[in-house]
Amino acid sequence: MSIPENRGDLFGGERLRRYHVPRARIIPPEHVYPVDEWRIVEKRFYPRFLAQTETIFALANGYLGLRGDFEEGSPVLDGGVYVNGFHETWPIFYSESAYGFAKTGQTIVNAPDGRVIRLYVDDESFDLASTQLRHFERTLDMREGLLHRELEFETASGKRVRVRSRRMASAQRRHLAVIDYEVTVLNAPATILLASELANRALEEEASDGDPRKAHRFDARVLETLNRHVDGLRATIGVRTKSSRMQLASGIDHLMDTECPWQHWAEQSDEVARVIFSVDASPECPIRLTKMVAAHHGRDLPTEELAARAGRTLTRAKSVGREPLFEEQRQRLATFWEHADVQIDGEPSLQQSVRFNLFQLFQATARVEGNGVSAKGLTGRGYEGHYFWDSDVYVMPFLTYTSPTRARNLLSFRYGMLEGARERAKELSHRGALFPWRTITGEEASAYYAAGTAQYHINADIAYAVRKYVSATGDAEFMAQKGAEMLVETARLWADLGFFSESHGGSFCIHGVTGPDEYTAVVNNNCFTNLMARDNLRAAARVCRAFQKDSPAAWEHLRHETRVEIEEIETWEAAASAMFLPLDEKTGVHAQDDSFLEKEVWDFAGTPADKYPLLLHFHPLTLYRQQVIKQADVVLAMVLLDRDFSTEQKRRNFDYYEPLTTGDSSLSSSIESIVACEVGYREKAFGYFLEAAVMDLADVSGNVNDGVHIASAGGVWMACVYGFAGMRDENGVLSFAPRLPESFERLAFPITWGGQTLDVEITHRATTYRLREGPPIQVRHGDAVLDLHAGEPVETRAGD
Repeated sequence: MSIPENRGDLFGGERLRRYHVPRARIIPPEHVYPVDEWRIVEKRFYPRFLAQTETIFALANGYLGLRGDFEEGSPVLDGGVYVNGFHETWPIFYSESAYGFAKTGQTIVNAPDGRVIRLYVDDESFDLASTQLRHFERTLDMREGLLHRELEFETASGKRVRVRSRRMASAQRRHLAVIDYEVTVLNAPATILLASELANRALEEEASDGDPRKAHRFDARVLETLNRHVDGLRATIGVRTKSSRMQLASGIDHLMDTECPWQHWAEQSDEVARVIFSVDASPECPIRLTKMVAAHHGRDLPTEELAARAGRTLTRAKSVGREPLFEEQRQRLATFWEHADVQIDGEPSLQQSVRFNLFQLFQATARVEGNGVSAKGLTGRGYEGHYFWDSDVYVMPFLTYTSPTRARNLLSFRYGMLEGARERAKELSHRGALFPWRTITGEEASAYYAAGTAQYHINADIAYAVRKYVSATGDAEFMAQKGAEMLVETARLWADLGFFSESHGGSFCIHGVTGPDEYTAVVNNNCFTNLMARDNLRAAARVCRAFQKDSPAAWEHLRHETRVEIEEIETWEAAASAMFLPLDEKTGVHAQDDSFLEKEVWDFAGTPADKYPLLLHFHPLTLYRQQVIKQADVVLAMVLLDRDFSTEQKRRNFDYYEPLTTGDSSLSSSIESIVACEVGYREKAFGYFLEAAVMDLADVSGNVNDGVHIASAGGVWMACVYGFAGMRDENGVLSFAPRLPESFERLAFPITWGGQTLDVEITHRATTYRLREGPPIQVRHGDAVLDLHAGEPVETRAGD
């Protein structure tokens, strides 16, 4: 968790100096948080970072998420259990409304909490914050997907007690979490009481304090308890959200393993069910309680049915047993790392940080079937638990090249929103489909249209993800069944939204949109949007032409679903060919939009550090009138559409836009690292990469307590693979142009491409490519074409 030594000038550059305030950035002390390439280790109870570590030590599997607070239930600042898609709705209130505004807010809420095991020694409760601790260590084991903790404390009467625990959100069984809790009295007999709880505490009390990044506050209890049931060692609770009427059932069950005499009984109140274990403990006789937690949810299913499903999950888990369940987790993680690990030799702390980011991507996507990936995954309630463009642009590249099945699942989830997107387009008087900017249900939930609905580029972002996925995997079935339909409907919207402008010499223009930079809104000809729209139009036309020529059945299916005809395809091709791209002829810089370069430059020198992020201190109009950038816009386009820019154009654009970019968004650093790397700014490339790598571990944005930054985690992988390895995948050609940082001794990673796995290893001396198995493939290394055969490594010397 520490920042690499001797990197002060990089990590403490101008942007990070703006964040050098206690709430905005932490530097965890290494004696408490030592460097370990596979683990995040906390060597002592350190409540100073309690809010941050509730996120850092969170566990999730893409469906079920557990915040990293302690099993005993305290101390806790913002603990929680989250189920992907389980949310409450609320009416969005506008004092001055207008047609087409979003009407319903959506916020992820806490599910009933089954993690708590309260510990009593001779009827005295154990509380970490007030008990005399003799030893404490907590470890997030990223290799195995487990959270371990070991502590020893002494009671007021002098009895020493050791507690060991480990827990997981099962990647094998998406509805299941397991807690293994062992108590041993070390020096004297004692009565040990363990109160295992399942509680409905869903009063979401956190206020946003005007910060739009935080979740909505509910002033009343969100969940209604519909039923409770306790039977032996098992308890279940069925709940329903008051407004969205979603229903969920949670259950707990137990295995007790001890040679000490014990008994159990149950208690329940309106909102809590408890299974209580009383043990006559002898010295050095372990008391081991394994707690299994299950959750199932749905909108139309009664809680009785959901409770039955939770019960079956628990029954199967108990029949498997504790150790086999943990072994399943180890095997799932071993498979993940085999296909996704990025190895960095020479920078141990960076290796730790990179693996933390990769682990967060695993936690957000491992079992995400039927849902999306929210901005914070399932590690916190930041951004309401909404799905944004983040998953399409920053997470999808990682999944496409490491876990294509999960990438397909996410795209299928987007496809499930298509009908709603068609209706939203009609509401805004458009043809085609318009996907929501932020959502859980598929309905637009952004209350501020200028930085929400106006970000039409969401359509092209999804189309781009479809195109890149099919190109890398060759998944023609997905394209025929789902992808082509999304491409057609998104292209249809661009053709309707834009127009051929006489004032721009007949070029195709797109007006009244917002690009990725949310400090500039509702502009004409946003460069990123126009470029991505062009890519979208071309992709749709190309697929339609290919279907018409080579796949008559797919073509007929597509025509049946969309009623697309040749004349419409020709319109898309004409619009793409005539797309207007704002370019300042004097400087050679691609203008972010028609008016951006005409604005006054923001007074960065006169803006104190405590005024960042600017969105919390300045009215949007103040930001809109000036050249100041929240997150990479043109610079992002140069990464996604690499071949649309020459190297010199990239350098000019980067030189212009980099000083204007605030870092108020976590989405910029990785992208700036990639472009800086490509144009030869190696020190800046490393600095921005470092900033992205420690985005959460060093709390660079000052809000890690609300959850990790999943998109930034995806960007870290992109910076390694697209930046330092120089990987590109265009038109069926996989190419590499390595640019290894000086402090790296070695960079190695696997890539899944065309159904095969390729291992890439880069040193300052050479780059080696190894095809694990399957038929031969070709890749490019610089200008050289390499023929790769399974089991026969090919090495290219640096400079070749």
